[in-house]
Amino acid sequence: MTGSSDFPVKGLRGRLTPNAPLGPRAWFRVGGPADWLFVPEDQDDLALFLREKPATMPVTVLGACSNVIIRDGGIAGTVIRLARGFADIAVQDNSLIVGAAALDITVAEHAAAAGLAGLEFLAGIPGSIGGAVRMNAGAYGSDINAVLEWADILTAEGELRRLSHDDLGFAYRHSELPEGSVVIRASLRGTPDNADAIRSRIADIRVSREASQPVRARTGGSTFRNPEGHKAWQLIDEAGCRGLQIGDAQVSEKHCNFLLNLGQASSADLETLGETVREKVLAQSGVDLHWEIKRIGRKSEGEQTV
Repeated sequence: MTGSSDFPVKGLRGRLTPNAPLGPRAWFRVGGPADWLFVPEDQDDLALFLREKPATMPVTVLGACSNVIIRDGGIAGTVIRLARGFADIAVQDNSLIVGAAALDITVAEHAAAAGLAGLEFLAGIPGSIGGAVRMNAGAYGSDINAVLEWADILTAEGELRRLSHDDLGFAYRHSELPEGSVVIRASLRGTPDNADAIRSRIADIRVSREASQPVRARTGGSTFRNPEGHKAWQLIDEAGCRGLQIGDAQVSEKHCNFLLNLGQASSADLETLGETVREKVLAQSGVDLHWEIKRIGRKSEGEQTV
């Protein structure tokens, strides 16, 4: 373990790195460092950290960093990143038991190999299962709410709990996970079907996504939630924001609900562009767009709050 000499929790087995760069991990390729980055070895290692950490230490869990803007001042306290010890996928009857670090596309492919339909939509979501459960991620006509049976979490105090589907209180891009908890695994239900037919549907989703979204750019997925009765991209387009640019931050011309880092954008550029889009849409249509992308961290190094 590296950089642990002055860390307040002793006995951890995972990787612990002070002043850890986060920008290279983020899909936007922007953002300041974490005060500490902890990659736990396994569930017990993570539970130890949660039990023993100082009550005043801020904790942030990051997954694939596909749906997040990490602000330029970095993230205070400890960032937890779940990795190999949390990425197992196992078939159990008509369900997949999936670690929180497993990538959504990998889960979709495992479901196809097991002849279990209903999880194809995950092929259209860039991210990992832990984040998908937390935000009730969805695409291509389905979401986590439709397939989740239960989720195992570690509470903020390091206690293992199993939450049922109903416990999670899913709503559009929202779940009722306890404050400070960490998703460590979930059970996702499938329906038996022909494996080749499932693979074909996954292929169709990947082709559709490639055709309609800037998947090869530095981006972060859908920027704003779809308001009731509207599509965010259409409102953005009608407000004249397609291609709008601030510095090297740009509204995608291919899909207006995606922001791009053209190369040298800062987190502040991206966030300012997003707020400018919100203002223009509100003025044009009267609809107040709400961020789907999470914006986390300090706007500058001098800030002390997350």
